[in-house]
Amino acid sequence: MIERHIAVNEVEEAIMDDKAEVIENYPQDPRGPSCLILGKTAKGKILHVQCSYPPNVAIITAYEPEFTEWVDWRTRRGGRK
Repeated sequence: MIERHIAVNEVEEAIMDDKAEVIENYPQDPRGPSCLILGKTAKGKILHVQCSYPPNVAIITAYEPEFTEWVDWRTRRGGRK
């Protein structure tokens, strides 16, 4: 997140966004079951946040999706990698 210039409060805003949604599930992730959330910060920045499931939620990664890789921020171009 530091390298991508994404602040902790932006991640919090994105996952707490009223319109945040789980767009992918990773039940077999080696770090434990997790999901990818699409959300927006208070300033309108679109973020993808991968996190583990409750009760012990951990942020795995966060990034601004690239339009070249995503159709509508929800669907990967060319299918899931």
